[in-house]
Amino acid sequence: MRVIVVGAGVLGTMHAWQAVRRGHEVVHLEREEQARGASVRNFGLVWVGGRADGPELEAALRARELWEEIGDRVPALGFRAGGSLTAVTTEAELAVARAAAERPDAARRGYHLLDANQVRELNPALRGSALLGGLWCERDAAVEPRTAQRALQEALREDAAGRYTFLGGREVRDVLAPRPGAAAAAVRDDRGEIHEGDAVVLCTGAWLGGLVRELVPEVPVRRVRLQMMQTAPLDEKLTTSVADADSFRYYPAYGGAALDALTAGQPQPPVAAEHRMQLLMVQRADGSLTIGDTHEYATPFAFDVDEDPYRHLTQVAERLLGRRLPPVRRRWAGVYAQCTDPGRVVLREPVPGRPGTWLVTGPGGRGMTCSPAIAERTADELGW
Repeated sequence: MRVIVVGAGVLGTMHAWQAVRRGHEVVHLEREEQARGASVRNFGLVWVGGRADGPELEAALRARELWEEIGDRVPALGFRAGGSLTAVTTEAELAVARAAAERPDAARRGYHLLDANQVRELNPALRGSALLGGLWCERDAAVEPRTAQRALQEALREDAAGRYTFLGGREVRDVLAPRPGAAAAAVRDDRGEIHEGDAVVLCTGAWLGGLVRELVPEVPVRRVRLQMMQTAPLDEKLTTSVADADSFRYYPAYGGAALDALTAGQPQPPVAAEHRMQLLMVQRADGSLTIGDTHEYATPFAFDVDEDPYRHLTQVAERLLGRRLPPVRRRWAGVYAQCTDPGRVVLREPVPGRPGTWLVTGPGGRGMTCSPAIAERTADELGW
């Protein structure tokens, strides 16, 4: 089988990975020279702990297994199985962490409730005096988002015995309707070249206009904008990813009476509430810290970044670390696509009038986490 994959973000790259690993030939097209969207503008988190019960959790758990397997094959991914720590500083936050650790499926999710001393033993860089404890999610992990796609592509080029072709700087302008005597599926790029195959998978991320709108006018997906930053290297190791207790407000697994009490009795600071914020902090392979984030849903999005959220994130991070952050070297915004149906992990639908062509998009903030499992499910459903 010959598979045409459109989009070289993590979702498209994982679809290419699945097809090649199953013995198929892949032509992989990307409109930029390399992916520049949400797949490289995220934390690189493989975040299992907070996922909703049902399909989302199952996808995250399966993806966690696959990430580790792929990381063993491709060391350049920088896969690290350190887990995450959600640090708590008030009794109300501690109650949410305790409720999570007492869930019937706590062991499956990898939850462990730690006191302040245990938090510092697990992650000595967290020296903040306000720490009461933390929720350690040992299933969580991280990879290097800026380089993961390229590392996977390079591994495919080396291992696929000529069955993988990457074509950057090729914007797909049309998915061709079936033609007598032609291949089952085909696309035309902006150089006029036609790429034929047995299946086409469109993994276009937040690019929902143009070709996607022409093919599927009503896509049940919204776009979400976030702001993040990256520091100079920290002079010590952050042994886990780190979140603040505002993360409890944004992940479905933490819902319940304890979270309701937290929400009612401990409102977020105004800046955090306005920008729908949580602190997430991940150390990169070079020692730098990726820190975020915000959530903006109303379009049109601003073209610039707002400084107030960065000040808030800095204050929260420094309170947990008990020290000043290294200088901030980069700030950026990113946009990802999210299914409007909260019960769907991803939008995976055949394109009307284009047999053999599928649109796969909208995993939202779960894209980096769940992409290996999403691609595996696509491959199974399409009979690759």
